[in-house]
Amino acid sequence: MSDVDEIRTLIQRWAEAVHRGDLDAVVKDHADDIVMFDVPPPHRGVRGLDGYRATWPDFFELQRSGALFEIAELEVIAGNDVGFAYALLRCGRPTEDDPGVEPRLRLSLGLRRNGDRWEVAHEHHSFADTSVSPESAAQGAHVH
Repeated sequence: MSDVDEIRTLIQRWAEAVHRGDLDAVVKDHADDIVMFDVPPPHRGVRGLDGYRATWPDFFELQRSGALFEIAELEVIAGNDVGFAYALLRCGRPTEDDPGVEPRLRLSLGLRRNGDRWEVAHEHHSFADTSVSPESAAQGAHVH
């Protein structure tokens, strides 16, 4: 299996574990010194595997209420020792207006090789700022 395929499989397993609410499987392929930037605070991120683990129980409540968490698009780039992936995920509860939940969660991952396996060293989740109209955003009216 190629490095790209290994990373793709790791991410797909992770997303399935998140959807199931399987905390041990969610943290399995993450580095002890992971840094995660998430949608909710803290704004400086969560550092370390214990902090990362602590972020998931509240989200699992949303999953149990019937929310989706599935990869819609996934791109992976891998070198010998480091890899990078970005994805769009369907994340949220289906509604009458959006029964399939359009892809809305953005995910970026930085991975590194640790011996014979890949591990996630950085994880970043974000949602687009919907307070800005698509027309304004296309004209460059956004904050970096």
